[in-house]
Amino acid sequence: MFNSVFAKYMTAFILIIAISFAILSGIVSTMIMDYSSGTETDAIYNAASTVRQHIEAQYMMYLLENPDLNFDTFLKERNENIQTGISVLVRYAGDLTIIVTDDSGKILLTSDQTASYEGRAIPKEALDTVLRGYYQANSDLGGVLPENYPLQGMPIFAGSTPVGTVFTFLTKSVTEDIINVMIKTIVMVCLWVMLAALIAVYFISERIIRPLKEISLAAKKFAKGKFDVRVPVIGRDEVAELAVAFNNMASSIAGLEEMRRTFLGNVSHDLRTPMTTIAGFIDGIIDGAIPEEKHRYYLELIAGEVKRLSRLVSTLLDISRIQAGDRKFNKVSFDICEMARLIVISFEQKLDEKKLDVEFECDEENMFVYADRDAIYQVLYNICDNGVKFSRENGKY
Repeated sequence: MFNSVFAKYMTAFILIIAISFAILSGIVSTMIMDYSSGTETDAIYNAASTVRQHIEAQYMMYLLENPDLNFDTFLKERNENIQTGISVLVRYAGDLTIIVTDDSGKILLTSDQTASYEGRAIPKEALDTVLRGYYQANSDLGGVLPENYPLQGMPIFAGSTPVGTVFTFLTKSVTEDIINVMIKTIVMVCLWVMLAALIAVYFISERIIRPLKEISLAAKKFAKGKFDVRVPVIGRDEVAELAVAFNNMASSIAGLEEMRRTFLGNVSHDLRTPMTTIAGFIDGIIDGAIPEEKHRYYLELIAGEVKRLSRLVSTLLDISRIQAGDRKFNKVSFDICEMARLIVISFEQKLDEKKLDVEFECDEENMFVYADRDAIYQVLYNICDNGVKFSRENGKY
């Protein structure tokens, strides 16, 4: 008789839990789909805007040196440089594809090297819409793409004249993956809740109910970002093991959160310093503060900073590897004095702004070391940057 009543009670309880989680899944799925759709739209819009700004800036600099050459020639001659910038963006944007055309709609460049987009043309209707200002649609661009994708299109200007367009789209939506993960998570949570309910109903014991309440309360606090919350472990039974597992999970996630904050701080610093140097030299060239005969010299410095910035972006994960003890250094022999001189030269504008008197001393003219070149460069660069930043005006550096 007990087994029959227990079975009926548990069946009713399981049905209630299942229906509740099904409703929750439907609500959360709708919210996630709406959010993901908006996020993807923003992502491809921002990507299109970034690529457009990058190409426009490169083209304007190119026109200063070659005022008679057209946009098509520019893309051919600077293809490798532009592809590098686009590949960096695509690398961290998932399944993003970028297409660049001329003002007639002919595709000149694409981030997807496996697809045969180049040489094909964008339909005139879509092209006219883009050249008028902006294009957003769920389309295959008249058969150019294999299927319909949500895409964004923007014009590329040389001054006020449109010279081309840029299209961005995602070939794979992350919404479906998120929904699948969410369903699996909800199913797992549902199973754990049902198991906990079965234990609670079976034992009807305060000794079981109290620890479960403590875990539930801790989980709610943990979900709000209070990663220091821990559950008291009482006894050696299954509930105690669950408490230990929860505490281990809390400690692990707290450590990951701290690592994430440190990682973001390091990345922000490492990326900001070369970009500041590049911006300073470019502003000096644009404003006329740097004589024309020295433009090439400073452009070479800017090119060096851009290359270093590219290396930084491609090795961002080295920071996490260092923290995990998995960082591998690529040691080579190089002149550390020459490296230090070049770094000091790259700070010329900042030194002039603060009117600092620079004294550079080296025991020998050339000092060769065997170390990781990028790592040493990064250390010396940060030291110089902090030295300039925290030196008083008219001081010695």
